Amino acid sequence: QVQLVESGGGLVQAGGSLRLSCAASGRIFSINVMGWYRQAPGKQRELVARITDGGMTNYADSVKGRFTISRDNAKNTVYLRMNSLRPEDTAVYYCAAFYEYMSGIRSSNYWGQGTQVTVSS
Repeated sequence: QVQLVESGGGLVQAGGSLRLSCAASGRIFSINVMGWYRQAPGKQRELVARITDGGMTNYADSVKGRFTISRDNAKNTVYLRMNSLRPEDTAVYYCAAFYEYMSGIRSSNYWGQGTQVTVSS
């Protein structure tokens, strides 16, 4: 099992910034990709950003240029720097981790408990 513990959510005004952190522990060798998803009320959970252990990143179009994902492999921690926040970024943000093979097949996600991000207009 892998445990993911998130921190850093909160309330911020539009245009502001927040940084989320997610520390992984447990069977770290069973994951190589970490990322952030979010779920707004009444909406499906969506991928925000992901990063491999080699540093390759992917972002949702809605956050490109505003959010930056990074990771510290020595600390088994992934970060999400969120700038120029908008009210539509309001959601519960979940840290996720999984193993992705070169074939593209991936294991089931491990999930964090979620952290609320609220952006006021």
